[in-house]
Amino acid sequence: MPKKKKPAVVAPEAPRRESDAEEPEASDEGEVVDAVGELVDEGDADEHEPAHADEGEEREEREEHEDEPRDVDSQVALSRHDPLQAYLREVQRHRVLTADEQHALAVRYVETEDVDAARKLVTTNLRLVVKIAYEYRRAYKNIMDLIQEGNIGLMQAVKKYDPYRGVKLSSYSAWWIRAYILRFIVNNWRLVKLGTTQAQRKLFFNLNKEKARLLAMGIDPNAEEVAKRLGVAPEEVIEMDRRLSSAEASLDAPVGDNEGRAVARVELLPSSTPGPDHAVEGEEIGDIVRERLGEFRKTLKGKELIIFDKRLVAEEPLTLQELGDEFGVSRERVRQLEARLTSNLRVFLKDALGDAVSVS
Repeated sequence: MPKKKKPAVVAPEAPRRESDAEEPEASDEGEVVDAVGELVDEGDADEHEPAHADEGEEREEREEHEDEPRDVDSQVALSRHDPLQAYLREVQRHRVLTADEQHALAVRYVETEDVDAARKLVTTNLRLVVKIAYEYRRAYKNIMDLIQEGNIGLMQAVKKYDPYRGVKLSSYSAWWIRAYILRFIVNNWRLVKLGTTQAQRKLFFNLNKEKARLLAMGIDPNAEEVAKRLGVAPEEVIEMDRRLSSAEASLDAPVGDNEGRAVARVELLPSSTPGPDHAVEGEEIGDIVRERLGEFRKTLKGKELIIFDKRLVAEEPLTLQELGDEFGVSRERVRQLEARLTSNLRVFLKDALGDAVSVS
């Protein structure tokens, strides 16, 4: 196979040299361009004299940087990748369909559930998602997250769109796109969710605006006035105002104590479980109560003793009807005996223990 000849640098009148492998081409501005995806060795270009003064200056500039440390990767041009610009270029590849074309695709999707028709409806409205997401770019830093949530709303809109109602798909989709974007902003505004109910979401987006509007009108923006204008409870206005005006506080953040040493905030919170002192106290009171119940039982006899053993202190108490059948009396009579017994027990324990134990 004959060997391929390539220009050395730029000038067409420069001498040519042959090589066994295909070499990278050079651009009109004297910069080496990798035409075959291989690493460029700038030393090959330096073997030839520049064709004019500009090329000589470029060669001198390259020689000034020859002493700088370089590795293999440094010979490949590096550029910062912008995912948003890459996504926008990808979106522009899809043709914008006319209203009639979108209507025809929507009818086809409703009648046949053609996935390809739904895909075309989604891709033709991706620009709409970007436009709406840019309206909320100040509320959330990462615009790509907003676009992603808006795309989910767009797909939901295409799924539920009814082409026979006479409404354009773009107008219908805008509501779904905004709903998904707003829900994402509320859920990710802070670590602790602020808007978990419909009223809280309304306050999240409109509280500060309504307060500013009232101040401009010369009206005191108190909780009652704001609640009346937004149709929510004053307590919810106070709670949301407190949440928006203060940031989250980490329970692991160190705080000072009386001795001057730093401890975590979570260690200063009261425990929801009883401590060992409460457990010991409960055991002691239980022992005292069992002892007093034993003393009270010695004062009982007849039906009251049976009611005490089989109903008041039994693990599986008998019903009033079962005791009535055992005594040969009515259910109401057993209830009266139990009420009198409970009253006597209350008086006995109050005399023995005071207010430490209450008997219902």
